[in-house]
Amino acid sequence: MTSKLPSDKNDNNKKPVPEPFREIVKTMNDFFTEKPIRGFLQSIDEFFKHPFPSGGGFHVETVETGNEYIITAELPGVKREQIHLNMTGNYLTISVENNQIETHEDEHNHIYSRKLMKEQSSRTISLPHSINEKKVKAFYRDGLLQVRIPQEKGKIIEIED
Repeated sequence: MTSKLPSDKNDNNKKPVPEPFREIVKTMNDFFTEKPIRGFLQSIDEFFKHPFPSGGGFHVETVETGNEYIITAELPGVKREQIHLNMTGNYLTISVENNQIETHEDEHNHIYSRKLMKEQSSRTISLPHSINEKKVKAFYRDGLLQVRIPQEKGKIIEIED
């Protein structure tokens, strides 16, 4: 008595064995194009396009004009005193900090609950040269922060024979 396994059925209809590398390439292609991997890879792409979650971060754009760098940050609803600029070497960091204290009192003005909420977002922009903070100008109006950083001209060194 012989038993046939499911793989033993239809021996006459077997397909020819494909080249091993073709099968590996097909498997890898399927792996990266099927869900959930494709969704995972798309989320990584989205992270690098928009590294801060919606509501938690802010958009920053850098434009080079030839004479200066103009860095613009969109900060709607942010007060001027909540914005902090920090320059170190060739890095400019724009930070936004929001601190709120929520207090609950009873009818006798006794505090029975106090909650401190602290939110902070920051973006760091790298420039190709050190920043001379004495020449930097920053303006904030209607939710747009604009930082103007003059491009520094380095000293040209002549090469001798």
